[in-house]
Amino acid sequence: MWPGEMKPLVVGIGGTGRPGSTTDKALALALRGAREAGARTRLFDAGTLGVLPLFQPQRKERGETTIALLDALARADGVLLASPSYHGGVSGLVKNALDYLEDLRDDPRPYLDGRAVGCVVTAAGWQSAGTTLCALRSIVHALRGWPTPLGVALNTTEHPLAPTGMETGDRFETQLLTVGRQVTEFAMAFGGSSEAMAGVTG
Repeated sequence: MWPGEMKPLVVGIGGTGRPGSTTDKALALALRGAREAGARTRLFDAGTLGVLPLFQPQRKERGETTIALLDALARADGVLLASPSYHGGVSGLVKNALDYLEDLRDDPRPYLDGRAVGCVVTAAGWQSAGTTLCALRSIVHALRGWPTPLGVALNTTEHPLAPTGMETGDRFETQLLTVGRQVTEFAMAFGGSSEAMAGVTG
């Protein structure tokens, strides 16, 4: 299923737009885990997601950034999602990007069908982190994706991903690398490269 040197493509979506945010760091670590497991990765961070127009089903025109996002997701063999928790729910930036998956409803692999999706949430408290992680995993289910066995919730009041030497930072770093690895391993075990099937190299 994986000819030659073709590697699975894992697409990362998320962030907050605040430089150095815990969400941005968490997504970067998860993507690193995917690369270390043998994947190619592509990132759509908050700077990119922030220029997407509000999804409105009746409006069919799509800009360059939206087309790039949808093209990457259509070709993706796995996905990593990272969202801050805003008032107990997924951030508007991430939810808006996922709403655009409706454009892929008639694709050979509609929505996130057949792909593993790793979910990461950051929040200033465990209750909000837990509810948002459950919500994000439910969204993945609705989009026909497979949430990885491990989902990661980070409580920012405990300073996760702190400088090297702090025990909690090491623990969460390991979890995030594991999520990225699980997405890649699922793609390699159960998926075929969509690009390879389409005769695309990269």
